[in-house]
Order: sequence, then C-alpha cells, then structure tokens
Amino acid sequence: MSISNESELKGMKKVSEVVGTTLKLMREYAKVGMSTKELDEYGGEILKHYEAKSAPYETYGFPGYSCISVNKEIAHGIPSAKKILREGDLINIDVSAELDGFWSDNGCSFVLGNDIHHHQPLVDASKQILFKAIQNIKGGVKISDIGHLIETEAKKRGFKVIKNLAGHGVGRSLHEKPEDILNYRVKTNQERFRKNTTVAIETFISTDSTIAMELNDGWTLVGNKGGYVTQHEQTILVTDSTPIILTESNDLWNV
Repeated sequence: MSISNESELKGMKKVSEVVGTTLKLMREYAKVGMSTKELDEYGGEILKHYEAKSAPYETYGFPGYSCISVNKEIAHGIPSAKKILREGDLINIDVSAELDGFWSDNGCSFVLGNDIHHHQPLVDASKQILFKAIQNIKGGVKISDIGHLIETEAKKRGFKVIKNLAGHGVGRSLHEKPEDILNYRVKTNQERFRKNTTVAIETFISTDSTIAMELNDGWTLVGNKGGYVTQHEQTILVTDSTPIILTESNDLWNV
C-alpha cells in the first residue's frame, strides 16, 4: 500500500498496533499443557476487543484466528484442541488482521519454557537477520538485495532459508504488491522498495529444508528435508532512511 495522507497512516498504525499487541499477549499467555486452540481463542478474543477481524479467516477461510505452528511445522499451523504445548517446543504465532479497511501482519517464533531441544540459536538468528534486513531497507533499495542479505546472514550462522515463502506488500488487503519479498536473491528481479509504502518483511530461517510443502490438511506447511524453521515478521513503512516499524507493539526484539 502506498500511504498518501495522514488518515491512511493513522489507519495502518492503528491496525498494526492491534496485531502487534495481540501477538505479544498470545506469546506471553502460552503455557505448557495448553492446547493451540485455547491459545488461538485467547488471541481471537483480543482481536474482537479491538473490533479487528482475523485476516486469514476473512481472506482464506482459515480454521482459526491465527496460525500457530509447532516444532517441525513451518507455517499455517491449524489451532487444535488435540495439539498440546510442551516444554521446549518451538512455536510460531502469526497474527494478521483487518480494522477499518486496513490490514497488517506480524509473526514470531519462540521456545516455550526451557530450551531443552536447543532451538534458541535458530530463533535468535531469524530475529537478528530480520532486524538487519529492516535496517537496510529504504526507498530505492532493490528487493533482491535484501533477499541476498537474508540468505547470506543465514549461511554465516550455518543455516538455510525457505525459498518459496516470502514477505509481501500489505495495507488495503493482506497480500499486495510487491508479492515476493524473498529470503534470497533473484537476479532478474529489478523491483525496488518504494518510499511511503507498507510491506511485511519476513525471515524464514531453516536448519535443513529449503522448500515448504503443504500437508494433506490443505494448510500446514513443513520442510522438504525436515528439520526446523523459525519465522519473524514485522509490518513496516518504507522511508528515505530507516523504516518505521508499525508492529513494534509486539516487542519482538526483546523476546
């Protein structure tokens, strides 16, 4: 979305604060022994409190208010009463919503309780790489250059990236142009970030896989070579200098 006036910026800030706050509160609410459905319903109540509508439900008919993926699930995990959270689980919560005609998106991976399975280095890598990527985005920067930065930083840490999942434009709908802000460089892509546009930047950092594959439930994504994946996502406003992080209420950098 291209922001052309103060009311549009206000609308994007408002919905972004809501999804960021919802993500933060859901992350803090998650406990060992809780089902992902219970966690999702808690998030749904927060969205309702702010009179916001779940974006995946509204857009795609997703069976939940948020996507909650556990352990070897990469993304689009379906909340379930049968899926019980356990100590050391690698959890990803992705919250996106619509409010007053504006849409925003954010996500976070974290370890529940003690890191008994040693997932924290992967979590930290994803978060730190997202931070560095955002710091390097401004109007005129090639989208492919940010993809190159993400993959290069992942390799430095001994990790890979998922190549068929990407960040995207967001604002008047959940997915807008640019549609593929990938985690690696596509040399033929000459598209550049444009000042005053809102985009969701996502990292997908992996231990083994490079491709996300859909399970038979029609939603849940897992890796083509197994292993684990962490995702972190912020909706930002591109400027002439450092972007404005609209979803900063998620407190992502401090997890």
